[in-house]
Amino acid sequence: MSSIVRTNVNEEYAYSEIVEAGDFVFLSFCVGNVGASIENHVHGALNDMEKRLEKINLSLCNVVKMDVLLKDVWNIPIMEKVFKERFGSVYPARKTIQTEFAHIGGPDGLHVQIDAIAYKK
Repeated sequence: MSSIVRTNVNEEYAYSEIVEAGDFVFLSFCVGNVGASIENHVHGALNDMEKRLEKINLSLCNVVKMDVLLKDVWNIPIMEKVFKERFGSVYPARKTIQTEFAHIGGPDGLHVQIDAIAYKK
């Protein structure tokens, strides 16, 4: 395996946004449109993911696995609607988890976070 490349390392919160290891790319903490509607929040997280993937010449089509963290699991149908729009029928494997977020936005802040694994070849 070639070397492991860590990009956009966040020293304050101790994580890397992108980690490339062999043929796999790991993306953490994809968020966006914090404070907006859940639908816009999901779009924002996917936009964030897309921007990161573009930096290494990949796209959402390369995503093979996602872990979606939602503040309220009853928003899964909204999330799925957005995924149908954004992924077409090329869906990654997915796990969805409900969690409380400790985020500076408080109760009206972060509602969606997505971590992903993409395949490079």
